Amino acid sequence: MLKFPKQSQIEMSYPWGCWVSFLNPTYVDLLFNSTFNKPKVMESAFPAKPDPNQPVDKTEVNGITFLLSEKDKVFMYPGALKPETELSKTDFSPNGIRKILRQSNAAVISKIKALNEEANKTNMPDSTYKKKSIEIKGDKKALVVLVKADDKASYKNVIDMVDELNIASVGKFAIMEMTEDEKSKLLTAK
Repeated sequence: MLKFPKQSQIEMSYPWGCWVSFLNPTYVDLLFNSTFNKPKVMESAFPAKPDPNQPVDKTEVNGITFLLSEKDKVFMYPGALKPETELSKTDFSPNGIRKILRQSNAAVISKIKALNEEANKTNMPDSTYKKKSIEIKGDKKALVVLVKADDKASYKNVIDMVDELNIASVGKFAIMEMTEDEKSKLLTAK
């Protein structure tokens, strides 16, 4: 008859091989997926703080202001708001905001197109391309867009507007609150 040792006398060995074969692919998968994925965020640049000792340049800026309101209503005006300024109604169609932005930003778009052709021909590094692209979009003569939404505007419209700005290669834009003058002009334009 066979005699079995008592339970306390048995040494337990753990099969580490199964854990190694499970953890190794998991670790490698985690390593590669977290290392090689690039973040998908929009780049934003902020201007440097102005020097209080230097005089302010008050030349006219190539700018457009878009006012977003309820029910996908979009109004715009070029330059600065003056008492005689009339708001123009537009929309998110290809013949609306996109057409206005492309016409107003034509010089920058053509320079970006030339940069793309140069980058494709010369196999330009990404860092150099980004630097040149930022310089082109940040030019003093480039289009400046202000996006202002009232309390009734939807978040979707603001995001759609930012998308249109990126499509039209607008490098200088800001999302701001409407002034009281703009709110009153918007009420009369509706």
